[in-house]
Amino acid sequence: MRSSRSLSLLALPVAGLLLAGCAATPAEEEAAFTLYSGRDEDLVQPLIDEFTEETGIVVDVRYGNTAELGSLLLEEGEATPADVFLSQDAGSLGALSAAGLFSTLPDDVADAVPAGFTSTDGSWVGITGRARVVVYDGEQLTEDELPDSIDDYVTEEWAGRVGVAPSNASFQSFVTALRVLEGEEAAESWLQALSDNDPQIFESNIPILTAVNDGVVETGLINHYYWFRQAAEVGAENMRAQLKFLEAGDAGSIVNVTGAGILSGSADNEDALAFIEFLLSEDGQEYFVEETFEYPLVPGIDAPEGLPSLDSLVNPELDLSDLESLAETQELLALVGLI
Repeated sequence: MRSSRSLSLLALPVAGLLLAGCAATPAEEEAAFTLYSGRDEDLVQPLIDEFTEETGIVVDVRYGNTAELGSLLLEEGEATPADVFLSQDAGSLGALSAAGLFSTLPDDVADAVPAGFTSTDGSWVGITGRARVVVYDGEQLTEDELPDSIDDYVTEEWAGRVGVAPSNASFQSFVTALRVLEGEEAAESWLQALSDNDPQIFESNIPILTAVNDGVVETGLINHYYWFRQAAEVGAENMRAQLKFLEAGDAGSIVNVTGAGILSGSADNEDALAFIEFLLSEDGQEYFVEETFEYPLVPGIDAPEGLPSLDSLVNPELDLSDLESLAETQELLALVGLI
């Protein structure tokens, strides 16, 4: 169980969160279970609608920022109305697991995803993979002009030229990975160097991609699939922004996962379990490949075209279960003035 200090750090202001980010179903009173989704409505609601159409199971969905929803679940504890938490990163899942808020998934569900992309104790399961990448302005830079390691993006040469989203869950998971892989002092030094280097601050990945594509900032740190989604809409040939995958094993190139867990008070909710099984089904996995351009995690499903193989990106020294120390990462970001 987390200390009260860690809990307080995770407990970001959440007043009005669910009112602002809630998208209840038309027949909310008939909902079979409640889903807290840290994934955007436009990304996952069509898949939830497909699940309801196929199974007849109605879902009450409450949308919000992954970190904020994780904080809310920690505040609500066993009294939460949520049955399932769908997260955009492993860090929030790990924090809730460490707090004892998840039930244990059946073995066939927990083992559907290879080790390294899911929890080690069956408390949550990975759904999709997303690689951290550098997006850059292809009209101002070539790929070989860009450094291969995240360490080199905080040097004087790159002052004011890098866009980041410190409050975003995926950035915070990257920082957590940096802490795990290189140690606390190295992570603090990197963040302090970033803070001192006049970074361009954004709320999330999409505004970073837009800024780079518009020539407003030269580079940014994002997840790979945002670029692929936009390229599918406008044509890759019309994208000014381009992607660079950093050196395998570098903290800046981690493959994080989206994932889901069933809250401890809903261990026997068969409809909640059916939803997670649907996310791991062939239809669910192919939806993410075709619509969101993320890596499928269930063996036998092909990844989107144009992506390096998942195996070529994985850092064997990083266990995603170790990304649970989200509170410490948020404390460090606050210490250097990035949040």
